[in-house]
Amino acid sequence: MTELAGVEISQHRQVCVVIPTYDNAGTVAQVATAAHAYCQNVIVVDDGSNDETPAILKGLECQGITIVSHDKNRGKGCALKTGFLKAMEMGYSHAITMDADGQHYPSDIPQFMDCIERYPDAIIVGSRNLESENMPGKNTFANRFSNFWFTVQTWHQLADTQSGYRAYPLKKLTGLRFLTSRYEAELMLLVLAAWAGVELRTLPINVYYPPRGERVTHFRPGMDFLRISVLNTVLCILAVVYGWPRMILKKIKP
Repeated sequence: MTELAGVEISQHRQVCVVIPTYDNAGTVAQVATAAHAYCQNVIVVDDGSNDETPAILKGLECQGITIVSHDKNRGKGCALKTGFLKAMEMGYSHAITMDADGQHYPSDIPQFMDCIERYPDAIIVGSRNLESENMPGKNTFANRFSNFWFTVQTWHQLADTQSGYRAYPLKKLTGLRFLTSRYEAELMLLVLAAWAGVELRTLPINVYYPPRGERVTHFRPGMDFLRISVLNTVLCILAVVYGWPRMILKKIKP
């Protein structure tokens, strides 16, 4: 790592940062620019924004940030898939994903870089302090719900299966063609990876949740929780007929 203007810059040219965004005109420029200060390779995926985001992203493109746009809103899962495919096309080995709403601190990127160096074949999951100030109650409940079913489906325990701040080894991603379109896609990525024997690591991260009146979120508590519940039902069935047998075979295989 080298230092420029007081900021540590990663020289690891095989790692990129993927930032999906939808109607985050108030925060996306600051998030992407700050991420670019820590990692020279930044890909922003505009998921069909209807606000000023597209105009803002044109300015970011002039700064060397790669912009990929959907013609209409397709969901976070589709935006992540687009970002991963673009990263592979550009020859990157790893992608660090972070949200565009300002809740994730770009200053944690060097920690992810260090973990990638130590565990190049592992998915690194940023773990939030779910008891932190201003953490929405529905987030805590949804995360505990997701954590429980993740353990049932994979026999692995993770403290924060809902965190979007992660590092993925792109060659280890499986099931991208089956990835769901919305928020539950991030849970699906973890489950499929665990079944495939990919190592999962956690990394404590900082998180910022603004006061209730200032929050911008596209999470739909009723519909998205229903989608997560349906996905968990499907994954539990698949765990019995596919996931568990595969994990058992990996354990007994010499």
